[in-house]
Amino acid sequence: MPLHSQAALAIARAGDLPTDLTPAQLRVAYETQRLTLLPEKPAMAVAFQLSIPSDYGPIPARFYRATKGKGPCPLLVYFHGGGFMLGSLTLYDTTCRRLAANGECAVLSVDYRLAPETQFPGAVLDSYAATRWASDNAEMLNIDPARIAVGGDSAGGNLAAVVSQMAQDSGEFQVALQVLIYPITDHSREYPSYERNASGYMLTRKALHWFMDNYIPDPEDRKDPMASPMLRPSLKGQPPALVISAEFDPLVDDNDAYVKKLRDAGVPTEYVCFPGMIHPFFTLGGVVEDTAKAESLVGAAMRKLA
Repeated sequence: MPLHSQAALAIARAGDLPTDLTPAQLRVAYETQRLTLLPEKPAMAVAFQLSIPSDYGPIPARFYRATKGKGPCPLLVYFHGGGFMLGSLTLYDTTCRRLAANGECAVLSVDYRLAPETQFPGAVLDSYAATRWASDNAEMLNIDPARIAVGGDSAGGNLAAVVSQMAQDSGEFQVALQVLIYPITDHSREYPSYERNASGYMLTRKALHWFMDNYIPDPEDRKDPMASPMLRPSLKGQPPALVISAEFDPLVDDNDAYVKKLRDAGVPTEYVCFPGMIHPFFTLGGVVEDTAKAESLVGAAMRKLA
């Protein structure tokens, strides 16, 4: 179908980011742009900031719970998008609150280290460490360690897929569900949609390569499954997956391929590609109604864990 009118409106409102900024300046400009496109922010029964200890230094995070006074609930450990270079706890505060409310669950938003200051595998190590910490401290958080999901959008979807694989290999904690929202799963190659949706839809082919060059400058490292979960020889035994993609996304063919690989490995996988939508639509709910529909999909998947 053609580009959705609401997606076109979001593109027009967002405008172009300046290209002559330092990473720190770009982060400010990016957040200023995206904050104007967010939907309503719901109140939470519990919401607080914390610092997660790790071998790599403290990891800032925010914890949310939609309801108070009940027993242990499912937890969604959420990794934000932004090409491994952008995004923050503040920018994703609304999204995480809405996911907690939709899923009747807790959400732990993880502020992993960003490139280029910290390159691969820094973001992976932080994401894994934060999820393991949540499992180890389930009683304190009042969450059920048997019902921990990992999720994220774009770069965060990549991290969620990688953490799922690492957890299977280590056996240190259990992942009950992986929520992959237009993830990049293969840094080693281009898929046809890189060319088909190369520009005009907020995430561009040029930006994708710029993010890769800053996060994983060594092409050989891009073949590591910790960078490209698609390249894991087998996905057998991976946790059930919810994968959400967008028709006008350079990554849509990557997403299609990962879904096929999950299903071929016998992994229960729900896949929804939103027609007429663009890559960042999951965080554009102030303009795009499909944001709420996608949030509802995630919420339903989390409630099934209850």
